[in-house]
Amino acid sequence: MRIFISFEGSFEPFDVSAEDAVRAVKLMIKDYFHIPLSEDKQGKTYLQLMYAGAVLNDDWSLADIGVSLGANLKCLVKKENKPTLYIYNAVTQETMPIMGSIYLLGKKVSYLKTLITLRCGFPVSIFCLRTPQGREMYDCNTLIDYQTDIGTTLRLDVWDGWKEFLTGCLQGQKLKVQQYLSEKEPVLKYQKRVALYMAAFYGYIELTEWSLQQGARPNEAVGVHPYREWCHETYHPDTTKCPIHAAAETGQLLVLKAFINYNVLCLDCKNAVGQIPLTIALKHKHKDCVLYLVAKMWSMVSYSKISIPMRIYIKIKQWLLRAQHHILQRRRHDGTQVFRTRVGDFVMVDGFTQPKMTSKEWSKAGNKGIKSKVSRLPSFCEKTQSRKTSDPVTVPWQQKSVGSIKLPPIKRNEFSRLQECYSSNQKKKMATSRKKKVMTTNLYSAQVPLPSLATRGYSHPPFYYVTPKAARFLTSSLESFLEHSGKTARENAIYCLATARYHLYPQQQG
Repeated sequence: MRIFISFEGSFEPFDVSAEDAVRAVKLMIKDYFHIPLSEDKQGKTYLQLMYAGAVLNDDWSLADIGVSLGANLKCLVKKENKPTLYIYNAVTQETMPIMGSIYLLGKKVSYLKTLITLRCGFPVSIFCLRTPQGREMYDCNTLIDYQTDIGTTLRLDVWDGWKEFLTGCLQGQKLKVQQYLSEKEPVLKYQKRVALYMAAFYGYIELTEWSLQQGARPNEAVGVHPYREWCHETYHPDTTKCPIHAAAETGQLLVLKAFINYNVLCLDCKNAVGQIPLTIALKHKHKDCVLYLVAKMWSMVSYSKISIPMRIYIKIKQWLLRAQHHILQRRRHDGTQVFRTRVGDFVMVDGFTQPKMTSKEWSKAGNKGIKSKVSRLPSFCEKTQSRKTSDPVTVPWQQKSVGSIKLPPIKRNEFSRLQECYSSNQKKKMATSRKKKVMTTNLYSAQVPLPSLATRGYSHPPFYYVTPKAARFLTSSLESFLEHSGKTARENAIYCLATARYHLYPQQQG
């Protein structure tokens, strides 16, 4: 059976059998046209056969797909690139491919973290990268410094106790985010900025509104964790990114509108390289966002007697904010900024302190528990079982309702008689206890000899510091005891010893 193969402008006949597989036809084409096919770590080059607009599988036979005498097949050379690196996300437990050339391995770790941020929406300050051996990778080093090869799988770890919090941010669940917030105020403020950034990246309106109500600002940089505030010289450039930049990168139009209505200064908020949201939206080709931002940037702000362009209005507001900032600085004695990290706070020193980015869960990171307690609803089986009406003989007595049990009525005469019996019994018990107490006192008062107590002329042990009229303080307790109890100290001691002896040796007294 003769068929025709079209390849790069040529049209050649091939004699094949109807039972031949597509793989065998590809080998014939490769040998006839001398096509070099290769496969390595960077990718592979392979042939693709098409018939009637459909791609043919290698295991199919020509008869099964309806290739008959004189059929025309099209052959193409395809090149498939393999990912340069793989990133395992410890939060989502998914592996993310990173495409690129071999020159990516010569880049710094900070550049790779920027690519990861654009893919998963995590701010660069909440995660770190580790080698397959568990070694932390720092931003200032290159990937080759850690013996990273093509196809290597790196691990993405986040702050300890943040997995549940970040999962709530990824899913846009406001209640879950609230449950796993930190109790430390500096960390809490940082988490709110992270939540607003991720809500802007994914377009979660409810989480965005909540973060704005909590005090997070769309034109405020996410910054770094309070544990790293002291090492500002090694900050990643993307730590200055704001939530408004994340919304412009991903084209979240509704979030952009909410941010600009919240604060018009977001229109002129610049990132590390000086790009405003309009420039970022143009770079990522988000047409709707570009049209909205252009309309806002070239709009007019109207007052009662004057109208000014939006760009001039933004410049005036920025000038006022800078003036307020300078006034606050002049009020300080030294004129320097206050260092927010205080004595006693934990700080991280790379390579020296215990790592805090190991993706530990909330319970394993030293946290006591979830803030909001969730009440457990009764199971469906219990509800259905209580609703069923069954035979009282077959149902056990624990499952019977309390309302079905009927008690016999109590007559008034019997009730009054029971009350009188109860009161008389109480009186008898009280009289018996008093009589027993008097008998115990009279019985043992003469049998327990005690030395005589002389309150006058008693020499107390000397003290290191003697206060004025110290004898009055020592003897006043005896006088007050005699006045309020009606017994002297001697009589009270005899009574206590007699009672103790009676309880310790009851058989000897009988």
